[in-house]
Order: sequence, then structure tokens, then C-alpha cells
Amino acid sequence: MAAISLFVSGCAPSFKAEAAPLESTSTTPAVVAPVLPTRVPSNVPMRKLAPGEKPPQFVLFSFDGVGVSPNWDEFLKAAEESGARFTALMTGLYFLTDRASKRYRGPGHLPGESALPFGGTRKEVREQIGYLNRTWYAGHEMGTHFVGHFCAGTKYPGKDWTAGDWKNELNQFFSLMQNWRRNTGINDGPDLAFGPGAVKGGRTQCLEGSPEKLFPALRAHQMTWDSSMPAAKPGIYWPSKTRGIWEFPVPYVYSPALKARQTALDFNFWMTYNGAKNTPKQAPKISRMVRGTYNYMYKRAYAGNRAPIVVANHFNDWSGSAFNPATWQFMRDVCGNPETICATYTDLVSWLELQDPAVLKELQGLPPVAVDAKS
Repeated sequence: MAAISLFVSGCAPSFKAEAAPLESTSTTPAVVAPVLPTRVPSNVPMRKLAPGEKPPQFVLFSFDGVGVSPNWDEFLKAAEESGARFTALMTGLYFLTDRASKRYRGPGHLPGESALPFGGTRKEVREQIGYLNRTWYAGHEMGTHFVGHFCAGTKYPGKDWTAGDWKNELNQFFSLMQNWRRNTGINDGPDLAFGPGAVKGGRTQCLEGSPEKLFPALRAHQMTWDSSMPAAKPGIYWPSKTRGIWEFPVPYVYSPALKARQTALDFNFWMTYNGAKNTPKQAPKISRMVRGTYNYMYKRAYAGNRAPIVVANHFNDWSGSAFNPATWQFMRDVCGNPETICATYTDLVSWLELQDPAVLKELQGLPPVAVDAKS
């Protein structure tokens, strides 16, 4: 809490010169409240576009299932240097120690079952909380990557879930987030710097689920956006609101280096390149291919309809850490450019909803940027 000033503009208190200062007779030590960091503010100017005015080029960086990794440090550093904001999509498993794994029960699964590891030891969970707080105070957004990460190939994957299953999964995500101390028995270290109200959207595991089943669950938790759906058409186009949720699809674009179209997700790049085979020696080549594709997408959108670019990534070390360097280099390539804002989803939603409906409708009516072999 800020200290209360003794001075009001134009009026200062007066004191008698002979008055002796009062001495405290208390022997109880003064309690000093801890000074908490101040969260870095939004980087999106909240103003309406004039009719016919070009919008900024928004770029949306988001990271699925953020877990403790040197890559997290690198992205925080790149964002600070370039003025970018990104969205960290939290996996609920990481709020639980391995010993507390049975606190989670995924839809259609037994208690403690998951497709990914849990949070590890108490020390590792505390470290995770520290990274989340650091990210939050740096001005980035916290979203959800749900909990169990049950994809196609598991006994009851997300693609088969009902609306009730998605609500159950989100109920558990928020419960794990709020009750991480009680679930794990961790009584020391910092509290989580933000609450459930900060989580306004997310991405499902393996891009599974449908708006008909997923979006009612999002609305039930007062969420406003989603970025789980592969793009329904090629190119880059302005997002729209459906079933009460803003959908930011993962784009389906042409990669000049690969000479093929694909969903612009790091794992999909890997699959297209060599079937997701681990080839660390080829990491520099893969990294150049991914970075080149992102820059190609950016140049086409910037010169075209200025539709937001979704960059979907993981904190992974696949194939000799081929993918993360490409993404943080791309962040540095473009985020300081004129008329370019590397923003969070929630800030972009606020900007979109501020616009005059006619102006927004005109943007949404623009044809997709043709990011393909002929463009």
C-alpha cells in the first residue's frame, strides 16, 4: 500500500517550533509490509480506428503448457528487449507434485492419470510458481492449456469430450491453480501473483475439441477467447466472435522453405520437415526454415490486410532445440517495427471490442492474405 502523503497541493501543515518530537514507548518491532513488484502495463493503445485507417499489425505469441525451462528465460529476455507481450498457457498438472497426482482426475480417466508428467517435487512446483509470477509481473498474459493433455491415441481423448467433460476439466484446472498450496503441502515461498479472473482464454491439447462442445465451458468460466482451432481456410484473416467467444485460429499457410502448406505450429513444422524425427545436427537448418516462414507471414500480412498473426509454440527442445530460437529471433525481428504490436490475446480482444462495429466488420470482410506458393 502506498504511503499517505502529509502534503496536499497548495497546503502544507504547520508545526510549533518548540514542540518536541514524540518518542515511542512500544517495544514491539514495526511490521514492514513486503513491497510487491508492479505489473508492467499493456502495450496496446486503446483507441478507435478512424474510417479507412490502417490497423496496427498485431502478432500473438503464445506458448503451450509452460513449464520451467531455460527457454522461458530466453523468451522473457527477448520480450523485454523488443517490447513484446506474450501469452503463457498453463498446464494444470504443474500445480501438483508427483505425490499429489491423484488430486486430478481427467474426464474418462482414473485419478492420477495424465499424458504428461506432473509438477515433480515441492521445490520444482515452487520454481514453477516463481516463473509464473515473474511472467505475470512482466506484463504477459496467463491462459490455460487445460490439465491432462489427453490427445488422440489415449483411451478418451479431448476430441471425443462432451461440453460437460470440458467444464469438468476447466473446473479442475482452476481448482488446482487456486489450491496448489493445500494440494501439495507447500507452506513457504511466494503466493501466486494472480487469480482465476486473469485467465480469459487458452488452447486445448493437440488443437482438439470443437466450438460446439468447448465454448460453452469457456463461457461458464467467464472466458472470452480461444486459440485452439486450426484455420478453416488458407491464409491470414481477421478473427471473429462465434458462440460468444473470440476465436483466433492457428493459421494454415505456405512455407517457402518447405514448399508446402501447413498449420503454423512448431510441432507441425517438425512433422512436415521430416516426420518429427530427432535430428539435432539439422537444428540450424530447421530453425532458419521456421524463422523464414514466420517472417514471410509477417511481411505478407503487414503489406496486406494487417490481420493478427498467431504464433503457437512450446517450450521444447525438440530436434536439438530447433524451434524456440527461431521464435525468439522472430520476436526480435518484428516486435520493434513501426505499426507493429506484439500483444496478448486479452488486450487484442479489448481493442477489437472498442472498435466501431462498422469498421470492425470491414476488417473482417477483407479477403485472407494469400500466403501461398503463388503469392
